[in-house]
Amino acid sequence: GCFECCIKCLGGIPYASLIATILLYAGVALFCGCGHEALSGTVNILQTYFDVTRAAGDVIDVFTMIDIFKYVIYGVAAAFFVYGILLMVEGFFTTGAIKDLYGDFKITTCGRCVSAWFIMLTYIFMLAWLGITAFTSLPVYMYFNLWTICRNATIVDGANLCLDLRQYGIVTIGEEKKVCTSSESFIKMCDSNELNMTFHLFIVALAGAGAAVIAMVSYSTLL
Repeated sequence: GCFECCIKCLGGIPYASLIATILLYAGVALFCGCGHEALSGTVNILQTYFDVTRAAGDVIDVFTMIDIFKYVIYGVAAAFFVYGILLMVEGFFTTGAIKDLYGDFKITTCGRCVSAWFIMLTYIFMLAWLGITAFTSLPVYMYFNLWTICRNATIVDGANLCLDLRQYGIVTIGEEKKVCTSSESFIKMCDSNELNMTFHLFIVALAGAGAAVIAMVSYSTLL
């Protein structure tokens, strides 16, 4: 009857692949959305509190690199939206219920090649997301240092702590772009919500990249 048909349909759903797909979409959405907003917040902080301006001409500066990272985020969002659908379809066709329905003898050489191709791509993307996770931890580390300086400046009276952008490679050695706790701009930056918001957005983007890694690992064990 209808109940048996529903049970049969539910039995054909690859729940492990479904959970991995949801985790992948959630991780990519967090990484792309929060990463994009965090980069925009970084631009505002550099221009407002550190007096860093965009270089004229075709010179590659920190703002150009941020624009490139934003375009990379757009590409990652579109690519993994499609790839998640493809992996979900692959999960449906490799589930045990489908094999029981059509039998293992229906698997062709082309089907084995497609599965092998998906396995190879999943391992490559897993390594790529590991690299993205490691790269995303760098701005988290930099903002943590900045947040620590702001916190220590309020605890220790009379302390004059400075943050120089040259030590992070944001500006060239010849430029001196540093802000000290005794300056008015530093106090405004520490009191602003923009700093805390950007810091937490980078943390969430890092968590999203980690979720994408877990999803890729789950796919690699399922395929």
